[in-house]
Amino acid sequence: MSAEEEAGIRETHHVKLGRVRCACIDIGSNTTRLLVAEPEGPLLRELRAERSFTRIGATCHSDGSIPPEKIAEVAAVVAAYAVMARSEGASRVRAVATAAVRDAPNRADLLAAIRAEAGIEVDVLECEEEARLAFLGATGTCPGSASPDTDGATRPVAVLDVGGGSTEIVVGLPGGTVSWVVSVPVGSSVLRIPRLGEEGVPDPEALARARERSATAFAAVQPPPVERAIAVGGSATSLGRLVGPVLSGPALATAVAELASCTVAEVTHRHELHPDRVRMLPAALMILAAAGKALRGVPLEIGRGGVREGVVLEHLRHSGWSAPE
Repeated sequence: MSAEEEAGIRETHHVKLGRVRCACIDIGSNTTRLLVAEPEGPLLRELRAERSFTRIGATCHSDGSIPPEKIAEVAAVVAAYAVMARSEGASRVRAVATAAVRDAPNRADLLAAIRAEAGIEVDVLECEEEARLAFLGATGTCPGSASPDTDGATRPVAVLDVGGGSTEIVVGLPGGTVSWVVSVPVGSSVLRIPRLGEEGVPDPEALARARERSATAFAAVQPPPVERAIAVGGSATSLGRLVGPVLSGPALATAVAELASCTVAEVTHRHELHPDRVRMLPAALMILAAAGKALRGVPLEIGRGGVREGVVLEHLRHSGWSAPE
């Protein structure tokens, strides 16, 4: 084979890798989401993103089992997302599930229903794996997260992932390995805050109890020191619409004041959020505030990616793609 032919093969291989499209279906405690993406320079280009508020955690029975009607609903959503992903040219569709499915005694029933309806297997992520993928997704889609400081050293970064059934804090070096992780069994579905009236303001007493419960849950959590922290998840992204791209102490206080005094309809209209997300925000806010204190008050930057992006990035790397320097 000539040098020209070899060069042509390498170039063709590079082009194909550059056009790899991958999809992740993330079955969470609150939402089921789809991401289809491909590489774009060192980051990801989102081709399609979908979200359904399937609310598995809120509908589970007292023993954590998922009702049959919810199993059927989620299986149908996943099947529809699988069709969408393939229509976008995704070469691989990976489905993952987190806390509510992980803790359900009948999770095998959900996995079987999805297998039958969508023709795909679901990977139920353990806490550490969920945290690792969230870290990869957050640091791999945040410009400058892996850039060394002026002294040439890359500093540890914390990623805070608030879900519906659990919250993970993970510390590590961007582009490297995770060095510390903890999963706390509180999430926006676990801390349910009723409202005064059907869609009124949050019950002040329930809000206070949620604040106290969140503080207690994170009281013994002691992450290693970091200078930068990234918050990921739907609630963190939504709070960014209220207060901007950084959840500092004053910004969190501003969000508390607004969410504590506004109805669901008021917040929905003012910030163009889904009503189901608005109902979860007060609980998520209490968790973010408590977790932020555990991180010694480091402001929380709102990340661009989480578990779904981590799944896609990991598959791209296994396919031979590496981010340009």
